[in-house]
Amino acid sequence: MEFDYRTQGTCSTNIHFEIIDHKLHNVVYTSGCNGNLQGIGRLVEGLDIDEVIDRLKGIHCGFKPTSCPDQLARALEKAKAQL
Repeated sequence: MEFDYRTQGTCSTNIHFEIIDHKLHNVVYTSGCNGNLQGIGRLVEGLDIDEVIDRLKGIHCGFKPTSCPDQLARALEKAKAQL
């Protein structure tokens, strides 16, 4: 199943991803720090969504109360409710 999540409080503006058999695939961020965000996508590829949520939830970016990884965790929590 494919999902799009509009981020809040980060340089990135959107996250597109797929969940197949409770595993995360094809994470693509729009805007933001391209290299870092590609790295996040590759690091989480194929991982169980609960593991990704546990690893990324609560990460802050500087003084901001969220980050691009935290936004992915929030997106996965929202998507999980729709599965």
